[in-house]
Amino acid sequence: MFDRYGPLLTLAQLSQMLNRSNDGMRMALREASPYAARLNAAKVRIGRRIYFRTVDVAAVFMRAE
Repeated sequence: MFDRYGPLLTLAQLSQMLNRSNDGMRMALREASPYAARLNAAKVRIGRRIYFRTVDVAAVFMRAE
């Protein structure tokens, strides 16, 4: 995953990876679920843009399986 996306994922890349729309991903991140909490912990803001640490997102997927 790191080789394909680099150190940070955009919201669009994350939603594409999970086969969701961008708006659907935004709504899923607002839920009070453990899944959303772990993804929100990987969130990084650079200016007004939101990114997700690729290493942390990969760790979320490893735990889910």
